[in-house]
Amino acid sequence: MLKKRIIPTLLYNNFKLVKGVKFHSWRTVGSIMQAVKIYNIREVDELILLDVFATNNNKKIDLDLVNEVANECFMPLTFGGGISTLDDIAKIIKTGADKVSINSIAIKDIEFVNKASKMFGSQCIVISIDYKIENGIPVIYSNSGNIKTQLNLGSYVKDLENAGAGEILLTCIDRDGVMEGYDIETIKKVCKISSLPIIASGGCGEENHAYTLVKETDVSAVGAASMYHFTHITPLDLKRYLGERKIPVRI
Repeated sequence: MLKKRIIPTLLYNNFKLVKGVKFHSWRTVGSIMQAVKIYNIREVDELILLDVFATNNNKKIDLDLVNEVANECFMPLTFGGGISTLDDIAKIIKTGADKVSINSIAIKDIEFVNKASKMFGSQCIVISIDYKIENGIPVIYSNSGNIKTQLNLGSYVKDLENAGAGEILLTCIDRDGVMEGYDIETIKKVCKISSLPIIASGGCGEENHAYTLVKETDVSAVGAASMYHFTHITPLDLKRYLGERKIPVRI
């Protein structure tokens, strides 16, 4: 059985780590570089770094920051935020990131995913999907949860798979920052319809939430942020907790 990956998701704005609730009420929670150094010690499997305001504010990708983080990061690094061209991806990978996370541009142009996967390899292309549950149906949003789309989640996931995406970062906006557990039902459905590795995000507040996630779904990785910012639980603590319950993790 493949080992479950433990992946902190770091959200930032203007060099500072931020965290919100349901993609709103953002507040500063620390320093990017300090967090990276701590996660190096705490044996995380990968790190995801996302500029949450880049697309909406038309911000230029800070390649110096990517380089600084990549040089300090001893685990695979995924960078996202503001990516809109193949040249953006090339520069980010050249600067030191291992993967890129794409959201809004993939929604606008699925062919972009196809071109990116062919040029850089599927293993480099992570597609971020943010959604809310409305009238019992998952509704996909772009631009950091600001723009509602008409995409069907199941169809979009299959389209991404066919276009050559390598992985999906699936985030439930309703549960983001709430720390009351993952949207197991939707995650389970997505895992069943797609062969792509799924990183589940949104809602983890305690170790048992992660355990329930990996027991009831086929996710490849446990994504979390608030739990690490606002509780005593570390990624290494979570690995030990899961390992004690016979969940395969890297320790």
